[in-house]
Amino acid sequence: MHTFSVYLRLIHGLVRSQMQYRVSFVMDLIATTFYTVVEFASLVLILTRIRTLGSWSIPEITLLYGLAELSFALMDLVFAGFDPAIFGAFIRQGSLDQLMLRPVSLTAQVMGSDFGLRRLGKCLMGLGILLYGVWASGIDWTPEKALFLVLVLVGMVLFFAGLFMIGSTITFWTVDSVEAMNLLTYGGRAMIQYPMSIYQDWLRRIFTFVVPAIFLNYYPVLYLLNKPDPFGMPTWIHWLSPVVGSGTFLLAVLFWRYGIRHYQSTGT
Repeated sequence: MHTFSVYLRLIHGLVRSQMQYRVSFVMDLIATTFYTVVEFASLVLILTRIRTLGSWSIPEITLLYGLAELSFALMDLVFAGFDPAIFGAFIRQGSLDQLMLRPVSLTAQVMGSDFGLRRLGKCLMGLGILLYGVWASGIDWTPEKALFLVLVLVGMVLFFAGLFMIGSTITFWTVDSVEAMNLLTYGGRAMIQYPMSIYQDWLRRIFTFVVPAIFLNYYPVLYLLNKPDPFGMPTWIHWLSPVVGSGTFLLAVLFWRYGIRHYQSTGT
């Protein structure tokens, strides 16, 4: 409870500092939201020309897109301190050494080091896109599907948070962030916004057996829409979504603790 209280105080301090300049905050919020709107509008303009994408309609793709966008935006809001690009500066400047001297959980301090309210715009846009996809795709809702959708969102947030933590931990040895992790985080988010059936076999295998992103979004949406699986996976495969997400996060936490135990500082 003490650690959680400290974390809330850190977040409160960040929120207050950002609200000191209201006009700047509003402009940042509008800019972040506008970027998401333009990105999604570009997709819609393309899809209105081709109508379907690999047997997927615009509302069905919107459901995929909204799930990926909302989960990543929520993760980026809460776990921004673990962004490898930001965390790498902690290592280079010796700021992490200062955090380690404080009698508070290092993980809580890193999580509480960045909480950009401007990201709320992306969260709201992601939620709006998801709600439209849910409404327009004509899902036959049951209590099980409603609970499953919540579990999928949580699992995807944990999955991307785990990738952020893994990328930050790697900087203990590399000092700077590794661009390959951006391919998995930002690239992975962009990839799961579309049906996996449109990709070539070699790429789909990578995101099935190496980075199991196919289970996060694609199979859950197939289940929600009652669409047939073109790859012939077992009927229960959609339940792997929360398992993959929480499992990735657990492995990331263990790797993070290993990195902390072996951290030697840069001498800055």
